[in-house]
Amino acid sequence: MDVQQQVQLQRFNTLNLKAIAAFYVKISTRQALLQALDFAKQQQLNCLILSGGSNMLLPEKIDALVIHIDILGIEKVEEDEQCVHVKVGAGENWHDFVLYSTQQAWYGLQNLALIPGLVGASPVQNIGAYGVEAGDFIESVEVYDREAAVFKRLSAKDCHFAYRHSIFKDHPNRFVIVSVHFKLLKVAQPKLAYGDLRAAMADDLSPENLQKQVIAIRQSKLPDPKEFPNAGSFFKNPVIDEVQYQKLLAIFPNMPHYPQPHAKVKIAAGWLIDQAGWKGQRLGCVGMFAKQALVLVNYDSASLNDVQQTYRAVQHAVKQKFNIVLEPEPVLFNAQGLIQAHEDN
Repeated sequence: MDVQQQVQLQRFNTLNLKAIAAFYVKISTRQALLQALDFAKQQQLNCLILSGGSNMLLPEKIDALVIHIDILGIEKVEEDEQCVHVKVGAGENWHDFVLYSTQQAWYGLQNLALIPGLVGASPVQNIGAYGVEAGDFIESVEVYDREAAVFKRLSAKDCHFAYRHSIFKDHPNRFVIVSVHFKLLKVAQPKLAYGDLRAAMADDLSPENLQKQVIAIRQSKLPDPKEFPNAGSFFKNPVIDEVQYQKLLAIFPNMPHYPQPHAKVKIAAGWLIDQAGWKGQRLGCVGMFAKQALVLVNYDSASLNDVQQTYRAVQHAVKQKFNIVLEPEPVLFNAQGLIQAHEDN
């Protein structure tokens, strides 16, 4: 185990925020994970688990041990006539795994192509796009439970998957994900509920074309983090009740919306931001992308404070116009390496 000191994490987070970790270690095995956690305990340090860095907001200095997960491997565990069960290391690149699954004729994840990050982060946020969530195809998650000091598997039911949520967000310092077990389909059942995706598919409804069109649509709307540092979709699509929805619909009849269970309605956050005047607008060196208002971009050496000032201004504008509070998706860390809540605007 090679623990390094005073390590710059700028290249490890897709928003390209400068953040110096007091201690940093990359681990590729379970044993190395245990050694890293033991080191942190001996040094009385908090642990910040770093995956692909695509969904996190980091302060300029982190007085903690940053554990960078690099556990690899894709293994077909078993299969039957309908499904294939696959174990994937937490350090595998998510998009590469989606492409690989399609090549192997394992279906279900094609709608989630080109989402940045690593496989180990997919259950935490229960990543989703175009009507599909990772939790729809996760069978179990293998974790190290820091409270019980044991490796174990959590079933999908135990993970409490919900919209952009899971047990890992409820207990952010308890579990370290080491692998994710997927149950994928042998016969494709494409989900084409989103109009622009269905139109792009034309007459070719194959999973291969579905994946191709998802990638093309995302590339046309979303900036490449290497060119425009960003954390993907920055805000969750808010879910409101039927009463509030009807009031807004009377004022904004063209408002994009998606019916949800229990008389709830999901509203497109990008549309709200656009209508509030923030699409393509900047506050200093941080702004909302011109092609997709939901994406916050670091245009020039932004600090965490710069990012917070901008997204709070966006929240305020949306709240003033629609009486809806947008909730940021990225996880916010403090100087001690612990997750902290975003302040409501």
